[in-house]
Amino acid sequence: MNQAMTASERRATMAIGSIMSLRMLGLFMILPVFALYAQQLPGVTPTLVGLAIGIYGLTQGLFQIPFGMLSDRFGRKPVITMGLLIFVVGSVVAAVATDIHGVIVGRALQGSGAISAALMALTADLTREEHRTKAMAVLGMSIGGAFLLALISGPILSHWIGVPGTFWLIAVLALLAIGILYLWVPTPVHSRHHRDAEPVPAQFMRALQDTQLLRLNFGIFSLHTQLTAIFVVMPLLLRDAGLVQSQHWLVYLPVMIVAIVAMVPLIILAEKRRLMKPIFSAAIGLLVVTQLGLWEFHQGLLALVTGLLLFFIAFLFLESSLPSLVSKTAPPDSKGTALGVYATTQFLGAFAGGLGGGWLHQHYGVSALFAACLLVNLLWLSVALTMRKPSYLSNYLLNIGPITAPQAKLLCQELLQVPGVAEAIVICEDGVAYLKVDHKYLDLSALDQYAVAPEN
Repeated sequence: MNQAMTASERRATMAIGSIMSLRMLGLFMILPVFALYAQQLPGVTPTLVGLAIGIYGLTQGLFQIPFGMLSDRFGRKPVITMGLLIFVVGSVVAAVATDIHGVIVGRALQGSGAISAALMALTADLTREEHRTKAMAVLGMSIGGAFLLALISGPILSHWIGVPGTFWLIAVLALLAIGILYLWVPTPVHSRHHRDAEPVPAQFMRALQDTQLLRLNFGIFSLHTQLTAIFVVMPLLLRDAGLVQSQHWLVYLPVMIVAIVAMVPLIILAEKRRLMKPIFSAAIGLLVVTQLGLWEFHQGLLALVTGLLLFFIAFLFLESSLPSLVSKTAPPDSKGTALGVYATTQFLGAFAGGLGGGWLHQHYGVSALFAACLLVNLLWLSVALTMRKPSYLSNYLLNIGPITAPQAKLLCQELLQVPGVAEAIVICEDGVAYLKVDHKYLDLSALDQYAVAPEN
């Protein structure tokens, strides 16, 4: 079997990743600047500032799974186009808003164009099973890259064109994404439901009852709650420490570079030495120390920079580890459902952090916001310490073609005899075997004997 991605698969993956990153860039770009801009809007309160920052998470969380299901019925590209157009409308509404309430409506509309699940389904349509994991990793990296670029470019663009101008630019980027969708992304010959990339409604209850998955969902909720809450006040704190807004990128850029350099060895150590649980727990402990430090020492620039650096070292490690842990924990045929619930929880965390952080800032001050984040992390740490030691198995999809139920039962037994295969589920209607494998011992040549070439 050819183990290399085809030119068409690489092109589709990179183009879809660029669409994902352009949209997420638009959502994240106001994080480092909005709290300062909002001070001049009529009717503004800290609670409403937090709501404006985080409300996209509520609508994104509510609509991302339905958008994915609609794409199964009406086609990927039409649904993605509709979502991007809704995003454009939201960006324009926020750009022309003359008060905080208008911005809140615009941000809610931005989140309503929730196309992440539909983009993942389109990626699954355009890549073979054996390359699905690599393709999804590219999408994940595109989101991470968009977040990093947003932190750096947000303050610079706000200085040049203002926050309304930034919203206009975000609208243009979304229109550019539509152009990429039709000019660069191939139209799939066949679209079908992919259990590894999309939720299965019948599996929701099982995912919600799995205590190990619930621990991970609580983790991503906690992580994005405090991320959003921090940016409700961080621009204000940097300003009060003597740094004008146009210079805030001078903090974010070196902080992110150092955090990435520090995070990479932690990921390698956790995976290669199979120390994920202790390092994962230590990263949460670092968040505890960080929030404790920010609670006590948030008045000076050095304390803020140190706090941001420690926070982002832990954040980047946890952000990259959590989806991998979800994939490893979920049953092999339920990965899409588990990740769908996980993503919904992530966005709801962003909403909770914005609204809760704004409310705490208004009624109890900055110290109370950091104290609340500290408590969230202490609770998360107690939950993480009780999780099972994660397996170091990976998901592997094998296209087996049309198969009957008796043949599927026999094939499942045979696949479990292949060295390195720990779990196997064969779904007849999909023509796919969903496996959990240990790549250290996996006999790929033995698996290849069961694979058939996908239909063109």
